[in-house]
Amino acid sequence: MRILVIEDDEALGASLTWGLRAEGYAVQLAADGSEGLWQATEHDFDLIILDVMLPGLDGYQICTRLREAGNWTPLLMLTAMDAALDQAEGLDLGADDYLTKPFEYPVLLAHIRSLLRRGAPPRPALLQAGDLTMDPATRTVHRGGRAITLTPGELAVLEYLLRAEGRAVSKSELLEHCWDAASQADPAVVEVRVHHLRRKIDQPFATRTIETVRGSGYRIDPQRT
Repeated sequence: MRILVIEDDEALGASLTWGLRAEGYAVQLAADGSEGLWQATEHDFDLIILDVMLPGLDGYQICTRLREAGNWTPLLMLTAMDAALDQAEGLDLGADDYLTKPFEYPVLLAHIRSLLRRGAPPRPALLQAGDLTMDPATRTVHRGGRAITLTPGELAVLEYLLRAEGRAVSKSELLEHCWDAASQADPAVVEVRVHHLRRKIDQPFATRTIETVRGSGYRIDPQRT
């Protein structure tokens, strides 16, 4: 298994390289963000261990560029920052796992083994149906390059329908997943929200993305153009 380590701390980089090679892994070390991105782009790896604070490009930028380019190599982020928001940002950008420095070496190996078992199945960064795209990380929606402003509730319904990948979703299922459990909302509110959603993503573009499936609910055909 080939592992790319992107780490600017010389001592830690050398330690990781030596230790992982002793475990039988083939290791390539990059000491800055620009070199790391080039290595990750030009060569195939089974896993990338990525520091966040790097000279040149930081770990977040590297992660974003790789995922935007369709590179889904499993990615483990290392950082000295343990704030929850820092961890959330890395995971939202496409990282697969997160480990805070300092860490115990056996714990690192366990994370590596777990990620290698999963492999790298294709996972699109964007949800899409024709020229309609949604970025779940940034909660933004575009159609034909034009930004569309949606409410949090409308975003929730759109994301759920896009993730259903063409399956018809009932009103009760949308209520369960897109409304607060304590709201006790009536199924009629689903019709209202879908109506508002259609007015924003379909009517201005003379298209029909959200289909009504008689007796079943609503669906979005991911292949619709």
